Amino acid sequence: MAIISYLNTVRLDQGAIGSLAEDIAILGIKKPLIVSDAGIKHAGHVDKVIANLPGGLAYSVFLETPPNPTEAAVHAALAQYRTEGCDGLIGLGGGSSIDLAKGVAVLSAHPAPLQQYAAVMGGQARITDRTAPVIAIPTSAGTGSEVGRGAVITFADGRKLGILSPHVVPKRAICDPELTVTASPQQTAAFGMDALVHCIECFVSPVENPVAEAIAIDGFARAIANLPRAVRDGADREARRQMMVVALMGAMSFQKGCGAVHALAHPLGGLSKTELHHGTLSSILLPHVLRFNAGEALVLPKYRRLLDVAGAGEADDIAEFMRRFSVEIGMPQRLSDIGVSRDLLPRIAALAPLDHTHATNPRRAAEADYLDMLEAAF
Repeated sequence: MAIISYLNTVRLDQGAIGSLAEDIAILGIKKPLIVSDAGIKHAGHVDKVIANLPGGLAYSVFLETPPNPTEAAVHAALAQYRTEGCDGLIGLGGGSSIDLAKGVAVLSAHPAPLQQYAAVMGGQARITDRTAPVIAIPTSAGTGSEVGRGAVITFADGRKLGILSPHVVPKRAICDPELTVTASPQQTAAFGMDALVHCIECFVSPVENPVAEAIAIDGFARAIANLPRAVRDGADREARRQMMVVALMGAMSFQKGCGAVHALAHPLGGLSKTELHHGTLSSILLPHVLRFNAGEALVLPKYRRLLDVAGAGEADDIAEFMRRFSVEIGMPQRLSDIGVSRDLLPRIAALAPLDHTHATNPRRAAEADYLDMLEAAF
């Protein structure tokens, strides 16, 4: 039986930030905590949000979001949320800011510790509709956290875990392509590969959900056509808009679950000594996971479908096609290129089977398989 559900309300358009006051009124928020970071503030986006708040509305701003949201950052933002008497959140930025806002929303109405709400801890059943309302405003086209049912948090023990629940989905999302034009070509490429990998992994997931599968393959097609355009010309508004759609579609496809790319990228991204961008990690790992999954016969027709949609040649190979695509948009190709040391690989391979995305990879992977993939990507 396939159980299919899609939630929340999304405003997608150039200048959609102008609708923020209406969304705040709809949700009845009297004092929001704006969760963002210093880079987003420097780009002028925090000021744009403040300018579009209802006149006279009180607010508070938290700018200490780390590149990979942490349990400690959630507690710091939660303390400010409570001290300032806030009753809702605006997650402004990439997936990190939005996921951090989601973590605060959960703990604003549920007892600590946060880790008890992780999917691998059976936490979904513990999260209720008392979760504080979140308005998500992405400034990048990547994670799709603005429509995602999860928040990925790095915990004090180094594990990067997903907090999953329908009650974690932001109540409203404002997707304004104008907010993404300040991203550099390198950032645009990394964000876009994040969304593209979501579409691929969800498409090949063995979970039955034809609606999510159709969304995933359409998102893949849009990314192949538009990500190189957005990287080449950041002022290409239509390419930027299409990539925001890809990010939405990737996250809407999460109902099918991701796979081994994410099972590896999550613990890699949880490394405390190195800040590793999730989209960059996903891009590097993707060809190696695709090659591993080719050992599962049921995915081969889906690989062929991806190649057909991409307009690839009959004799092409999806892993090699995606490797060439990532080279075209300037992505790093090796884990060693981004500062990962080989001595960490066994630890990552041991953690990968514990990630919630491991269960929906189309081919069963053991710790030794994960280590082989990591070595190939190194």
